[in-house]
Amino acid sequence: MAGGGGTRFWPLSRKTAPKQLLNLSGKEIMVNEAIDRLSPVARDGVFIVTNELQKAKMFALLNGRVEAEHILSEPAARNTSACIGYAAMEILKKYGDGVMVVTPSDAYIKDNLKFAEVLKTAVAAAENTGKLVTIGITPTFPATGYGYIQYAEDGGEAKPVKKFVEKPDEKTAKGYLESGDFVWNSGMFVWKASVILEKFKELLPDVYSCLEEIAASFGSADEKEKIKKIYPSITSVSVDYGIMEKCRDILVVPGEFGWNDVGSWDTFGVLHTADNNGNVQIGDTLAIDTKHTTVFSSGKLVAAVGVGNLIIVETDDAVLVCPKDRAQDVKKIVDELKNRGREELL
Repeated sequence: MAGGGGTRFWPLSRKTAPKQLLNLSGKEIMVNEAIDRLSPVARDGVFIVTNELQKAKMFALLNGRVEAEHILSEPAARNTSACIGYAAMEILKKYGDGVMVVTPSDAYIKDNLKFAEVLKTAVAAAENTGKLVTIGITPTFPATGYGYIQYAEDGGEAKPVKKFVEKPDEKTAKGYLESGDFVWNSGMFVWKASVILEKFKELLPDVYSCLEEIAASFGSADEKEKIKKIYPSITSVSVDYGIMEKCRDILVVPGEFGWNDVGSWDTFGVLHTADNNGNVQIGDTLAIDTKHTTVFSSGKLVAAVGVGNLIIVETDDAVLVCPKDRAQDVKKIVDELKNRGREELL
């Protein structure tokens, strides 16, 4: 899934260059890192669902990792259920049934070997049981920014899910951590294409009806026009809310492989080693008597003196300064720029 805007990484992230197309780690752009780590399990290739604005640039940056016909573009953002359903219908109708591994394109994973092992366990569970399988992250601290999954202790490596829970407050999160039977919801799923589409038909019939109408045009001369016409009318709902939370027969495979969703500038430090003062400095930067601050320069010298717990980001047309604990609110800047019609900065 590679269609998001990554607005919390503004001003570096923009409409035509969102987070998944950025090289935040200093090694590769995030979508390429995601593709490379999937190679041990992706026997029949990788499919990408993105938006029309990003497709051409993404294909150029993939450097041959994914075939052009495996890049599906959405004419409108309709949340994860439409994205996943579209890909499942494409795979089933054009390539036959198979197990789908669904992952975001913009998460960070430190240990690719352990990640591959967890995926192989999940794939085997989806193949052998015909159930929906999700990947859970063994929590390392009482996070309040993630959803949680509670599982039953019985079962093997793939455990029956008891319930999905929303982002908790700190006290509740501490209880989840202490109980030992909760994992973070990673937003990664494994299932047969036919099985997830049956769930769409049962639980999201309106979405399924649109997907079926789109699929009827596959291979025809008006396929693109049909997608452009029908897709924006699909109900916008997440696959978690629309399907996962309503199903009773789901398995979760807990895993520890150094996962982080790198959702905003305050998590940027997981991609880089901080100095002795806890600062992460990228580009032409200078930090004096400064602590626990992220300083990012795309060209100009950025200097900081006597500050702490800040995020300072410079690009050729914008500068961001905010406290680390307000990093989630960077999205509000993007929203306000939209309100003011500052499209050149989006």
